Amino acid sequence: MSKIIAQRPTWAEINLDNLTFNLQSVKNFVGHNLKYMAVVKADAYGHNAVQCALRLEAKGIDWFGVALPEEGLELRDAGITKPILCLGGFWFGQEKLLLDNSLTPVIYQIEKAESFNLAAKEHGIIADVHIKIDTGMNRIGVRFDEADEFAERLKSLKNLNVEGLMTHFAAADNLNENDFTDLQIKRFKECAAIFEDKGFKPIYKDLANSPGAIVHEKSRENLVRLGGVLYGLGGDILPKSVAKPELKAVMSIFTQIAHLKKVAKGETLGYSRTFKTQKDSLIAAIPIGYEDGIPRVLSNQGRVLINQHFAPIVGRISMDWTLVDVSDIPDVKLEDRVIIIGETNSLRISAEELAQISDTISYEITCGINRRVPKIYVGSK
Repeated sequence: MSKIIAQRPTWAEINLDNLTFNLQSVKNFVGHNLKYMAVVKADAYGHNAVQCALRLEAKGIDWFGVALPEEGLELRDAGITKPILCLGGFWFGQEKLLLDNSLTPVIYQIEKAESFNLAAKEHGIIADVHIKIDTGMNRIGVRFDEADEFAERLKSLKNLNVEGLMTHFAAADNLNENDFTDLQIKRFKECAAIFEDKGFKPIYKDLANSPGAIVHEKSRENLVRLGGVLYGLGGDILPKSVAKPELKAVMSIFTQIAHLKKVAKGETLGYSRTFKTQKDSLIAAIPIGYEDGIPRVLSNQGRVLINQHFAPIVGRISMDWTLVDVSDIPDVKLEDRVIIIGETNSLRISAEELAQISDTISYEITCGINRRVPKIYVGSK
């Protein structure tokens, strides 16, 4: 097989020093007397779970959170040794995988608890689990008003150790919903008391996600889960009016101008001819499209940075290409660098900006940058 020497000049840059900075910044803001879980599910929100986990483990993170046991196995295969919590639980048949790789499942169904208890018994061990209480999210979790019955049934499963209790906030990022967040905290504390009254002694009580940890001091028990803020994605998940830690974006996206074309006034561009030039124009084609994770809804709305100037996206974004009007960019030429997400001097395009135009959140933007966009890791060791 021939070796590929060159490749398309489109890439993501992952700044691991900024990742470290964000962890320390949040610790300084929230407090150093807590345990911290780095949520690295969904390939660390598109930033590469293995690379981010290796850096965070070296910097003293206490836990990792993944959605799936498969994600936890990937971390173990990469040499990660810190505790890993499978936030979405597990599927029947994955019990041995969890036990063999020291992966801790979140439990919220008695049938899964019974299955995992049996597997632990067959292995001759007492297996740690965390119980998820649904305090109002109404997604997964043991309903708060069924916690007593669940805890009672759990008492008979002698090969399980309830190491932790957790919940998830529905609206911790919305100050108008503070009363509901406070209600969730109250419900959690009541459920924790139920478990303790029945003889369980959970080491960890885990309520706070990123906005919970930063905005709601009462939600900080002894373990908090940090997701988006670790990757510098706080602009659209933290309320604007509250004090917050300084965060730095971890991901930047770059490409280059691949083609320049003069287009006369009145001509149309791209699929469905959604853009008509209002003057004689210079149009650049850049090799990145919606298959790479650039939302198609940015067509005729988004912008890029070239030579320290903003340039508008014109015409429909296609699968592999995006068109940009560079008529007003000085000294523009082939192979000039194009910033999709990132900054130059005082100018910046953030994932939050793309998300706002796309009517979504920054998490979806970074998660969407797929494997066709190679990642380059920068920062000190």
